Amino acid sequence: MSIGYVIKRYPRFSETFVVNEILAHEAAGRDIQIFALRSVEETHFQDIIARVRAPVTRIPDRIKGIDESWPQLARAQELPGAWQRLTEFPEASGRDIAQAVRLALECRDRGVTHLHAHFGTVASTVARIAARLADIPWSMTLHAKDIFMDYAENRNLALKITDAPAVVTVSDYNLGYLADRFGRRVTRIYNGMDLDALPWSAPDPRASEIVAVGRLVEKKGFHILIEALRMLQAEGRAVTCRIIGGGDMQAELSAQIAAAQLRGVTLAGPLPQAQVIAAMRGAAVLACPCVVGDDGNRDGMPTVLLESMALGCPVVATPVTGIPELVDGTTGLLATEGCARSLSQEMARLLDDPALRDRQSRAARARIEADYDVTRSAAALRAIFDGLALPGAVRGAA
Repeated sequence: MSIGYVIKRYPRFSETFVVNEILAHEAAGRDIQIFALRSVEETHFQDIIARVRAPVTRIPDRIKGIDESWPQLARAQELPGAWQRLTEFPEASGRDIAQAVRLALECRDRGVTHLHAHFGTVASTVARIAARLADIPWSMTLHAKDIFMDYAENRNLALKITDAPAVVTVSDYNLGYLADRFGRRVTRIYNGMDLDALPWSAPDPRASEIVAVGRLVEKKGFHILIEALRMLQAEGRAVTCRIIGGGDMQAELSAQIAAAQLRGVTLAGPLPQAQVIAAMRGAAVLACPCVVGDDGNRDGMPTVLLESMALGCPVVATPVTGIPELVDGTTGLLATEGCARSLSQEMARLLDDPALRDRQSRAARARIEADYDVTRSAAALRAIFDGLALPGAVRGAA
């Protein structure tokens, strides 16, 4: 079977979990096609993208007026029964329909037999319609922002969850939430890591640097981290910290660092994956102080936590969504969400205790190997795809 991955933007700097998944499918001999629905906005990308063999097809999304949209929509007549099937989606916008028609035609022309969308937003909107037009099954993986964030527009998530032949999510926390809210049993498959690319090494007992990695946005909690660092410096500690990543809060965080007179704290901007890995390998602690944003946005299972724990860098995180399934006091320390004092205390525990860092590093790698190997997680996802391809498989939700 040929699997079409439907993604809003590809590539994206922060979505290496999608790339890891695609590479694992390709390593297993599967044919993958990538379909992107919006233009690329970023200027920095991870080196891992160069290993992907799958072609990328960009589905046009900028259609001006009826004169441009009609010829594309008229091509729906090339798909048997498409005009009648289009009446099943009264909630869809004209742009969604136009992209779905184009995507369905691409599936027909390229022999794509299954569509899988990452995130319950526009990717799943278009994949759902296109799969119906092309008469093939589809599935989606839900993460965190797409589940919990308060969007201005209606994402019709309940409709998609009800209609999808298969729904996957990335944590048991999400699993329970989706069951309680939507009454639908979904499948939990953790985001996997390429463990061969992330060999473990024991943390350096002499290390003293704190590293944080992620987009500079509210849900990452870097404003809490900076306040925690100010507290550590006020205790007389020589604080060294690099915050790696870019984003909307850069000016605000820079001003906060200056106001706190934090001499050893820098905003390093986005860095290539090799440099991020090197930073984690040399650090004493990786801080991941996630919070729930004012709009409900939050992290699900931050990739940087998985990477750090695989590599052997000790971690301090917060109990947001699925993080306690990974960081449980043995594999890493948990600080109270949004509490700078708690975060400073937990970071100080690790900084002051090389033996604790070593124990937690070893336990963390064992947890990653047990539950977050991309070879196994991708195989579990392919089993879902294969099951939906069997004769008589249910095309809609069970």
